Amino acid sequence: MNKRKSKNVFINGAISSEFIGQSIAKHQSKTTIGAHNIFLGQVRADEIDGKKVSAIEYTAHEDMASIKFHEIREETFSKFDLTCMHIYHSLGSVKAGEICLFVFVSSPRRKEVFSALEYVVEEIKAKIPVFGKEIFEDESHQWKVNS
Repeated sequence: MNKRKSKNVFINGAISSEFIGQSIAKHQSKTTIGAHNIFLGQVRADEIDGKKVSAIEYTAHEDMASIKFHEIREETFSKFDLTCMHIYHSLGSVKAGEICLFVFVSSPRRKEVFSALEYVVEEIKAKIPVFGKEIFEDESHQWKVNS
């Protein structure tokens, strides 16, 4: 298996639409790609016990998370015929409505990107030690439980 270099996936704060657009634009010159698929995780303004979430503050065991992200990347490349894959996750405060996770996969064929994207997002949610503290409008907080 062709081992890829480990990449830093963490971005401080929200992932901007400009960053996402630039990532997509960089792939226009890669003419062997026939399909892309993108997952954007967005912070929801959930109401919990009568209080509304205004932001999530993300923290991580960065060294451990980076190793896990790399393992998931390698596993995904071994299972699916992908040309490339990009994963970015926020650290720090991300307001409701902003993007906190950006996963972008590319392949010569469309069926591969659908399967690969679902696989990689589920692996991230199950295995990555990233933690979110929900910040409510009244500035109280609690640790988020993933669903």
